[in-house]
Amino acid sequence: MFKEFPRLLALMFYYLIFKHLPSTNSATDPIVRVRVFLCRMIFKSVGNNVNIQKGVYFGKGNKISIGDFSGIGENSRLAQADEIIIGNNVLIGQELMVVTQNHNFSDKDQLIREQGGTTKPVIIGNNVWIGARVIILPGVTIGDGAIIAAGSVVVKSISAFSIAGGVPAKIIKER
Repeated sequence: MFKEFPRLLALMFYYLIFKHLPSTNSATDPIVRVRVFLCRMIFKSVGNNVNIQKGVYFGKGNKISIGDFSGIGENSRLAQADEIIIGNNVLIGQELMVVTQNHNFSDKDQLIREQGGTTKPVIIGNNVWIGARVIILPGVTIGDGAIIAAGSVVVKSISAFSIAGGVPAKIIKER
């Protein structure tokens, strides 16, 4: 219990105060630096020169890893029932939604809400650019160097150095 106290205190300060304060796109912004300091106590791991923008929600945050020189855009939501791994040099636009849990629904004779859920991790490689309002569903891996177009819904893994977009996201071309 006492071992968890600093983490719980960091969560409280983040959600009550620092989630709401404005910031710039610079990892040297004082507010961003405080957010990152708090996230170092909350997340599984946080790299150097990370930028977490205003309004980012990540639940308990204990299953999230973010690499060096990566950023999470304003009002993003990382629903982490399972692990979320964000690599190095990742650019994430505003309002990203990462989902790691889904409802089971195979038994037609049972209510969906009574069938439980399945969790799968989401992995975002290095040097990835994810546009604004992208949704990434459970079990997806986005390969190194990939670009995901704004507004896409990523339901399947995207290979390295691919440009993908659409609903559902499909590979448009290779970089």
